[in-house]
Amino acid sequence: MSVETPTDAVSIPAPAPPPAVAPARSAVAGTVLSAAEAVRSGQAAAGSMVSPAAVAWQTRSDRIARRLVLPTLAVSVLLTVITLPELDAYRSHLRVGVPVAVVAVVWSLGLLGYPVVGVPLRTRRIVFSVHLALAAVLVWADPWFGVFAFTGYFFADELGRRGRIIGFTATALVLAGSQTAGYPNGSVAHTVTYLIMGGFNVVAVLSMVRLMNRVLEQNIERGHMIAELAEANDRLRTTMDENVGLHAQLLTQAREAGVAEERSRLAGEIHDTLAQGFAGIITQLEAARRAGVDPAEHDRHLELADGLARDNLTEARRSVRALRPEQLEQASLPEALAKLTRDWTLRAQLPADVVTTGETVRAAAEIETAVFRIAQEALANVARHAQATRARLTLTYLDDTLLLDVADDGSGFHPSAGPPPGRFGLTGMRRRAESLAGTLSVESTPGEGTTINATFPLTDPSTPLTDPPTRGAEPAR
Repeated sequence: MSVETPTDAVSIPAPAPPPAVAPARSAVAGTVLSAAEAVRSGQAAAGSMVSPAAVAWQTRSDRIARRLVLPTLAVSVLLTVITLPELDAYRSHLRVGVPVAVVAVVWSLGLLGYPVVGVPLRTRRIVFSVHLALAAVLVWADPWFGVFAFTGYFFADELGRRGRIIGFTATALVLAGSQTAGYPNGSVAHTVTYLIMGGFNVVAVLSMVRLMNRVLEQNIERGHMIAELAEANDRLRTTMDENVGLHAQLLTQAREAGVAEERSRLAGEIHDTLAQGFAGIITQLEAARRAGVDPAEHDRHLELADGLARDNLTEARRSVRALRPEQLEQASLPEALAKLTRDWTLRAQLPADVVTTGETVRAAAEIETAVFRIAQEALANVARHAQATRARLTLTYLDDTLLLDVADDGSGFHPSAGPPPGRFGLTGMRRRAESLAGTLSVESTPGEGTTINATFPLTDPSTPLTDPPTRGAEPAR
């Protein structure tokens, strides 16, 4: 380009303008301004919000910047020497430029030892000012020193949030002098060119810094998200490990609960079947001994004892296999209760009857079994303890409830006193009812008999029996 110089107008080849933007490392000036400031001032301590990766990156980029100063100065000197014969207008400037270049060499060598961390902001401002002054004088001496002046962006980046903009602007204006073959010299055209180039440099460098800052912001946000995800994964892994232990504990508890439940079931079955059967056998054998010389009565009691023993053996086998009572396998619940009552009357020599009210439906197998066992235990208690003259079983079907009442006219007792020691009949009946969401209550007064009330929910749709038993009183025979 053709420019006016203080001496005369000469044709001067304009040097290739260096890039008018800050290097990528200046992008630290965005969201991580506080991080960069903390690193350079030596305040990035453990526990701060500055990540180790940001500290390492900032330290490495500042060291590279210091090492680039001397090579850029060498390139500027080399270009000046090569083009010196063609730049007669600047030869007079060399009297100042050469000593300043020597000072710049010493300055560049000193910057190799300039620390990257722990430097106060005031010191960084002084360093930038000296560096910018050397660059400005060298660009005045020869435009090719704009290559060296470009490194001013590195030190402007270290001036803090407010000083950074001023530093970038000043460096951009010095570079504009290099790009327009000198600072304004009174020529309107040259001055306008310089101002346009300076404005372009300022807008370009600030825009590029802002863009790079935004990119770095996103990268840091992603880094934080990745760190949070890693932490969440660690917590999830810990939780899963804890869940494994909890699952094993739950399995152990479930196994122990299953064992306890099975023991309770077997205990109830033994009490409701074997124990009652053995008691009946003993009762019949004692009656046979008391029969004395009456062969018919003696044989009758022995046959009853034999039947009880066989029934006991069958019930024992069915209890081990957790099967329903044999009576319920062959008949409906009312029919099974009627047969139970007839057999009990034959053994206990006490009259009893069964009354069924409501529409007879098929209840769940567990509920029918529980009702049958409760009736069985209640009749056994009547025979052993009530001193009654008769008993009655009432089975009532409501819309969603199944009721069983076992009443006798015996001696009665105080229910609040609890069962006598060593007797588990009432406790077992109550446990059976409650295990199926039912209830069991006892109504009794001394001298006025006892009534046991068991209630069970009919939660599932029930199927009416095709051949329901006859309703009303069915006396046991």
